[in-house]
Amino acid sequence: MKIKFFCPRWGSEQLPWDEFCFKVKEAGYQGVEASVPFDEQEKDIILNALKKHNLLLIGQYYQSFEEDFEVHKTSFRKHLENTIKARPVLIDSQTGKDYFTSEQNKALFAIANEIAVASGITIAHETHRNKALFATHIAKQLLTDNPDVLITADFSHWCNVSESLLEQQPEAVKIAISRTVHIHARVGHAQSAQVSDPNAPEWQPELDAHLQWWDAIVKSRLQNGAGLLTITPEFGPSPYMPVLPYTKMPVSNQWDINLGMMQLLKKRYQEP
Repeated sequence: MKIKFFCPRWGSEQLPWDEFCFKVKEAGYQGVEASVPFDEQEKDIILNALKKHNLLLIGQYYQSFEEDFEVHKTSFRKHLENTIKARPVLIDSQTGKDYFTSEQNKALFAIANEIAVASGITIAHETHRNKALFATHIAKQLLTDNPDVLITADFSHWCNVSESLLEQQPEAVKIAISRTVHIHARVGHAQSAQVSDPNAPEWQPELDAHLQWWDAIVKSRLQNGAGLLTITPEFGPSPYMPVLPYTKMPVSNQWDINLGMMQLLKKRYQEP
């Protein structure tokens, strides 16, 4: 099984796409995870830069914020169909809302499945706060009720929502691991979806917990005969990244932390 690493565009939006892709390639990533704009000129700039630097794309969907479900549903389909046109490796989808009913979120899963089947491109639904899969116990039921749903595992959100390292929810975590096709490799803790620096000794228990989950995902994909697992180290900028008061200076370097996480996982999973 191949494991490919993707760099988030999030936090580097200030860089022109060509410069960003050059930096990503030089760092050793195989691709970029980013949203796909509707503007055709902007889309061409992105796709041309990716092609020039021989980088893959994971499309990211997060843009539908409409409270009205019918309007939201229309927006959801529109964004997914636009992202499909870029022919990404897969789509990471922050699907649904925590305030939608299970039936409403199920309807969104059905739309995504329809688009995935028609296009041949996997859509992975992210375990993200404020979305359909915002909490471990909710996700357990939704995944049980919707057996075709595949996920992006970002368990840092679940740690934050549950104020724990999920010690009391092993069955829910087990189901989630079995459905995971993409990982957002960010380390969270009981009070936030992002530790200040995963290399700091005070965060060793949190890092160990996430590494155990990621190990189990790798094992599950191997056992299922998968040919590919994708991973995006996704430590974010402020406000995910803690900052000092008044100066608003970040306490750590986002790029360096993501790069270090990729290197740690490459060594863990790809070297003898």
